[in-house]
Amino acid sequence: MKIATWNVNSLSVRLPQVLDWLVANPTEVLALQELKLTDDKFPIAAFQEAGYQAHWFGQKTYNGVALISLATGAEVVKNIPGFEDDMSRVIAATYPDGQGGEVRVIGAYFPNGQAPDSDKFVYKMRWLDALRDWVQGEMTRHPQLVLTGDFNITFDELDMWDPVGLAGTIHCTVAEREKLQALTDLGLVDSFRLFEQPEKSYSWWDYREFAFRRNRGLRIDHILISPALKERASACVIDRTPRNNERPSDHTPVVLTLSA
Repeated sequence: MKIATWNVNSLSVRLPQVLDWLVANPTEVLALQELKLTDDKFPIAAFQEAGYQAHWFGQKTYNGVALISLATGAEVVKNIPGFEDDMSRVIAATYPDGQGGEVRVIGAYFPNGQAPDSDKFVYKMRWLDALRDWVQGEMTRHPQLVLTGDFNITFDELDMWDPVGLAGTIHCTVAEREKLQALTDLGLVDSFRLFEQPEKSYSWWDYREFAFRRNRGLRIDHILISPALKERASACVIDRTPRNNERPSDHTPVVLTLSA
């Protein structure tokens, strides 16, 4: 079973790339972020023609999340229950796990935060607290759980192309990392770090200053898994190939493989 995440930075622009990627990388569940389209504009027919189902939660101009899957999801939830939010940032559904059980997949587009001294950063901190509280309950109900998406947070210096120059900047602050640690304290595991990885492995690169070519990036797209899934994790990779596309997203997919 493969579960992947990809911030596509506009699905209307990147739809052909997503469909091509799915042909080359058949995936049971693909979490998308930054759809940048309203619900009525979601290209469900294109995914169905490719053999996939979808649940989506769109928003005009910004945000928007979706789960693209081979099987139809159940128990669909949009955004964090009990947390008032006008941004489309979270979508969750339950899928068959290939072993007669179920896996709960939460796809999320974490707030950027803009700058540590901004109102948007305060919102990010509140949002992260609400997410943790909700995920804690979800883990009780769903022992096999995946929390994935664009976290807009690095774990540590290994996730930064310039640990000194970027120290304390957005995505790399102590406050953000403490909230990320609060999620892992629930028992969630960074699946990427379960395996030996190439040095300077990143999932996002700025469009400016030839950042991708120079590999000046950040690892901010993550797949966290519950203890029950840790035993089944057999690989987790960052697929850099789509970043070479014409008009690519600034993010690239991260793919988790679970053994049967």
